[in-house]
Amino acid sequence: MDIFRLPRKDVITLALFSIVVLTMPIWLAPLGAAYPGLMQQFAIFAIFAVGFNILFGLTGYLSFGHAAFLGVGSYTAVWSFKLLTMDAIPALIFAIIMSGVFALAIGFVSLRRSGIYFSILTLAFAQMSYNLAYSVLTPITNGETALQLTSQDPRIIDMMFRDRLAGLPSPSLLGTSLGGYGGFYLCAAILLVVFFIAQKIFTSPFGMQLRAIKSNQTRMSYTGFNTRPYTLAAFVISGMYAGLAGGLLAVTDPLAGAERMQWTASGEVVLMTILGGVGTLLGPVIGAWLIKYMENIFSAFNARILADLFSWLPDGVQDGVVLVSSKFVGEGWKLTEGLVFVLVVVFLPGGIMEGTRRIKSLFGARRANRSASKEQLSTTAAE
Repeated sequence: MDIFRLPRKDVITLALFSIVVLTMPIWLAPLGAAYPGLMQQFAIFAIFAVGFNILFGLTGYLSFGHAAFLGVGSYTAVWSFKLLTMDAIPALIFAIIMSGVFALAIGFVSLRRSGIYFSILTLAFAQMSYNLAYSVLTPITNGETALQLTSQDPRIIDMMFRDRLAGLPSPSLLGTSLGGYGGFYLCAAILLVVFFIAQKIFTSPFGMQLRAIKSNQTRMSYTGFNTRPYTLAAFVISGMYAGLAGGLLAVTDPLAGAERMQWTASGEVVLMTILGGVGTLLGPVIGAWLIKYMENIFSAFNARILADLFSWLPDGVQDGVVLVSSKFVGEGWKLTEGLVFVLVVVFLPGGIMEGTRRIKSLFGARRANRSASKEQLSTTAAE
């Protein structure tokens, strides 16, 4: 069927990406990051970043409020666990639907403006959502203590088929526990599915219309083309991706707190996308993985680890290097993150993916020069 067909280049990209994602436990082991909790974060925030890139990368609309949809997805999934069943499928479906409805309402208002005004509107809505979740809607969100499971939750569907358990139940998938690697591979499989959907959007006529809007929305409006439905659709799809990521956060750790809706979470996904490469498919994923690695592994480095790392240096030099580098790890890891971001923005405005393209073109140019030199030598010898 045409709906499942991709250009050959995209099929190769999807196949290689699938291998990389599914073999994470192998190639992350030397980097000290091959434990399920962190790999789940890699997959979940990659989904979040891919969805955000559909809006920002294709239409150019920069949202500072996408954490609101992440929070809505988390709250919806936890309520599904509390009221219906601990199975992950209904929780994720409801998370996608509720975040999509919420995105439709916010997008309908915010997209009346563009540029910085759109960004400020989305930021305002996100902050209002955070404050509502933190204080006003405490009967629904449980405020600052976060929404959590209890042994007395109704769980209507589960109670129809089995007796109430003594302790707290854990999320499952069709009866299979999602603890440890089970949770990771669920997140990984969903990441591959949503990445495929993003590929289809990027190569579809709808995606071409979004690129045209980003290129020159004013010109399109002058020709009589109504851009509003397209931007609103992109906003809703992006919000549903964020809601799915929020639902997966609740599946892997069944609680939902207002901190997931803070403006800093919205800023983080912007940073992931820009760092990896706006408008590219793989860039946001790489950006998400890099930031989550720095947050969870790089931030755990200390003077002892650095001393072991630079043990090959002379004693005096080693002490100096450890002293300086220690300011950029541990509690100072944000400084390293900021420096990396500055370097990428200044020297690689297209993100990490631009760097890979430059390297590829450099080797391609060298190969072309070698071929030209060989042809010239053969021509000279023939003469």
